[in-house]
Amino acid sequence: MRIFVTGATGFIGSAVVRELLAAGHQVVGLARSDEAAAALKAAGADIHRGALDVLDSLHDGATAADSVIHLAFIHDFSDYAAAAETDRQAIEAIGAALQGTDKPFVVTSGTLMLTPGRVGTEEDTPLPTTPRHSEKAAIALVERGVRSSVIRLAPSVHGPGDHGFVKTLIDIARTKGVSAYIGDGSNRWPAVHRLDAARLFRLAVEAAPAGSRLHGVTDEGVPFRDIASVIGRHLNLPVISISHEEADAHFGWLSFAVSADNPTSSALTQERLGWRPMHPALIPDLEKGHYFNS
Repeated sequence: MRIFVTGATGFIGSAVVRELLAAGHQVVGLARSDEAAAALKAAGADIHRGALDVLDSLHDGATAADSVIHLAFIHDFSDYAAAAETDRQAIEAIGAALQGTDKPFVVTSGTLMLTPGRVGTEEDTPLPTTPRHSEKAAIALVERGVRSSVIRLAPSVHGPGDHGFVKTLIDIARTKGVSAYIGDGSNRWPAVHRLDAARLFRLAVEAAPAGSRLHGVTDEGVPFRDIASVIGRHLNLPVISISHEEADAHFGWLSFAVSADNPTSSALTQERLGWRPMHPALIPDLEKGHYFNS
C-alpha cells in the first residue's frame, strides 16, 4: 500500500515509518520543514510538503494514498482546546478525501481520556468532558465510507530517544532535586514500548475493522510510585510523596497526567489483530539506563 503518514518524523511516527517500509509498504510522510523532509528521505520514504493546519495539503496527501495513518498532534498543553480543534479539522480534511473509498484511516488517540480508577477496555468511550474529539470524528467517518479506526496510546510510550512524559519526569526530578509522586503513589499508568506501538499501527492499517478502537498498551497499570522510585535510584535522589495541592507547582503542566489513575487493558486488541508486545515493559526499560545518560 501507499500509506500517507502525518507525524512521520516524530518519536512514534519515525518508528511507524520504518515498520511500514520493512513490511514492503510505500510511505509518504508529511513534512513541514527541510529538516523533516531530509529525515524522511534518509529513512526511504517519499515526501509530501505541508502541515497539520494546512488542510489542503492533508486532503491532497490523502487523496493520492491507499491509506492514511494520522499521528501528528500539536502538543501545546497551554492551549489544549485549540490543539484539539486543529486535530479535529485535520481528521475531517483527510476523511473528506477518503470518503466513499473504504480506504483504511488510522487515527491516534489516548487512554487518558477514559474513565479513571477502573481498567479501561476498547469498548469504553471517552469521557464526554475531554476537549479532544479525535475518536468521535474518526468513528463518524465509517458512515461516510471510510474504514477508519482509532489507536489509543498509553501516556508513556517509551524507548530510546523518548522526549515525552517519562523524559519530562526525569528532567523535573533533576531540576527539583527529588523524584516525587502524589499521595501514596498507587495511581497507575499504562505503558507501551515505541516499537510495539509501531507494529500495532501497521497491523491496524492492514487489517483493523471499520469503527474499531484499539489499545496500544503493554503494561496495564504501573503504580506511579514505582516509576518515581526507579527515577530516584538512577539519579541518586530522594523519592518523596507530595500532596495533591503541591502537584501543580512541582510538576507543572504534567500534573494532570502524574495524578491520573489510568489502568488500561489491550486484551481485545491482541485478540482482534494478533498483536503481541515483544519489547521491554516500562520498568525494565527504565532499568536499562538509557533515559539517564544525558
